[in-house]
Parts: sequence; C-alpha cells; structure tokens
Amino acid sequence: MALRNIVTKENDILYKKCRTVEKFDERLWTLLDDMKETLYKAQGYGLAAPQVGILRRIAVIDVGEGLIELINPEILDPEGEQRDVEGCLSCPDVWGYVKRPYSCTLRAQDRNGNYYEKRLEGIFCRCACHETDHLDGKLFIDLVDEFVEPEE
Repeated sequence: MALRNIVTKENDILYKKCRTVEKFDERLWTLLDDMKETLYKAQGYGLAAPQVGILRRIAVIDVGEGLIELINPEILDPEGEQRDVEGCLSCPDVWGYVKRPYSCTLRAQDRNGNYYEKRLEGIFCRCACHETDHLDGKLFIDLVDEFVEPEE
C-alpha cells in the first residue's frame, strides 16, 4: 500500500465525470488499498478516486462502521432531508451547511465486481452522496447554502 496525494479544488480533474470501472483486477485492488491508507492518514470519512487523480467511479467510506468500498455506486430511493456541516479533503479549511437526503439505498460493486445494496441513514447517507457527487465532477462547495468558519 502507498499514500496517494489528495488533489485540491484548484485541480480540473475534480470537475470531470468519472468513467465506469469494467476491470476488477490487481490494479484496482491496489488503488482501493492505497485509497484506504490515504483516507485513514487524512482522517476523513470518505475519499473518491478523482481526489487522488484517477477518473474512475471508485470511492471508499468509513464513518465509524468499518471501511466500505464503492465501485460504480448509485444512490437510489433518497428519502427525507438533513442539513449539516460538511467539509472535504480536497477543500481544506472550507466548511458549510449542505442539504442531503436523510436516507438512501446505495447500490455498488465490491472489489470483485459483485453487486450489493445497502440502506444508509444519517452521516453514512450524507457521505455516500458526497462521494458519489465527486464521481460526477461536483464538489460540496457548489451545494453549500451557508459557509461557516472552521473550528480552531
């Protein structure tokens, strides 16, 4: 495993739509392992492939329930609403309130290409939506309805 550099909002790659993953091989597994290590080192909740310079539909999330790998994720059946402060590893020291669904169904593939579905709520749903936005070239700062000062 290796740490990857996290690109920041000034990098054009963050504004491009990612391509679907079609090959589930050792190269993908290495990327997933590197993203996991990078996420934990950065102390974030989620990390999407474009944040490490790769235009593929891949993300990793850990909101305290263990790491989940998302390959070709889709957000289905969003319900309710939550408004809370978000940040992003690609937007250091920027925080703001964003509205997201309270719950959703996540449909994705694992590292071997097997599909799975998981019903998500709260912070887990928020994080999955945030990371999926990255895969579509969207940053949370475009959704913020009120920016807040970072805590010291």
